[in-house]
Amino acid sequence: MDMGNQHASVTALQELQRKVKDLEEQVASFSGLPCDPEYRKLERALTKQLFEIESIDTEGKGQIQQARKRAVEETERVLKELEQNANHPCRLEIENLLKEAQSLVIQKIGPFSGQGQLITEDFEEGIHNILMKLTLVKTEGKIPLRKARHRAVFKILTIHEILENCLGQQTLSLPLSTDTHPSIYKINAVMCEVNKVRGSLIALLIGVNNSETYRHLSCVLTGLISDLDALDVSGHTEVRNYRREVVEEINSLFKYLDLEEEAQFTNSYDLTQNQSIVKIETIRSRIKEIKNIVLERHHNMSDIHMGIKSELQVLIAQLDEINAEKNPCIREARRRTVVEVQAIITYIDLKEALERRQNLGEPMNLEHPSHFAVWNVLQNLSDLQKQVLSFDGKRADKNSRMLEELLTTQLLSLDAIDPQGDDRSKAARKQAVKFANNILSYLDMKTDEWEY
Repeated sequence: MDMGNQHASVTALQELQRKVKDLEEQVASFSGLPCDPEYRKLERALTKQLFEIESIDTEGKGQIQQARKRAVEETERVLKELEQNANHPCRLEIENLLKEAQSLVIQKIGPFSGQGQLITEDFEEGIHNILMKLTLVKTEGKIPLRKARHRAVFKILTIHEILENCLGQQTLSLPLSTDTHPSIYKINAVMCEVNKVRGSLIALLIGVNNSETYRHLSCVLTGLISDLDALDVSGHTEVRNYRREVVEEINSLFKYLDLEEEAQFTNSYDLTQNQSIVKIETIRSRIKEIKNIVLERHHNMSDIHMGIKSELQVLIAQLDEINAEKNPCIREARRRTVVEVQAIITYIDLKEALERRQNLGEPMNLEHPSHFAVWNVLQNLSDLQKQVLSFDGKRADKNSRMLEELLTTQLLSLDAIDPQGDDRSKAARKQAVKFANNILSYLDMKTDEWEY
């Protein structure tokens, strides 16, 4: 159609579709809930566009009717995407974990306007457990879910760090007695105010203190430092050191006041761009290559033992050097990769031990029956571990359940073996049980569909 003679209704439709496209970009990055103002704003804007599209006069022209129908369907799709993202089970799971953290803060911190309270280890442990639960939430690769999880992890991780620092401060032999110096009373009073600010900051981060702001807390901390600077503690090293400790405590809180803005605008929720994850993925690629080499080797495992095992040990050392940035997702990705390496190493070790036993040709009539039985189970476990190493499915898959049942059967076989007082058989059985349980744990890890 000649653009200069384009029908006015088509031009109007194209303009409305451009507006819907702009709104779709906002929907794609929206990570909130239906109760959020931004959600209602987007919903109203899209509904308005939908109404305007439907009100376009097609004058009975089939081509314009089809164009309007496509525009309506596209707008309805964006509206549905907005609703689905905000009500996604994983999004609600993230919100429930945040509410769990809020409840813990209210219970443990108490009224924030009251006296500063000491942070307890069970509070720190509770926050840590919530942090670990958040790392297990699936996002299905959806940007809104990844952003929501990242923001939640960011908040909880910040609180966890504040608690860790606080627990470290509580181990100090402070405060000093007021009899030591006249300024001690003032420093102690400032420390109480610092405790209050810490509690208010935690409450603000988790969203249970709407009456406070980051800016006000910054002003309070600045005023406390000014009060400390005004004290005359010259000639009193012990008092001066105490004041320095309190100033350092205040400065440690300053860095958390800008974190909310950082969490709002950072793109770090996309960990595929994180340098630590990039390094881990590079190592994982090499691990996969090594695993394929090992699994293709049917005999003479000792021929590749030293070279492959040495490289695997180097990879573990490289993983240990990767900075997890206190991010539980990066830390878990690193841990899982280490477990992957260790699984290959134990497979090589057992295969080599089985081959060495076979080559030595130890007379079976001289071996204790129980010891012989344990080695038979170890042979079965080696075969099963090979299947587990090569398995690349989900927990619900038939093969996964079959492998789990076969491994459980081997554990039952080990339980049925009576060492009959033979220490060698007893030690071998214990080691075999540990080996079988490790394979089961490894299978469980491979099939839990974890993601960073």
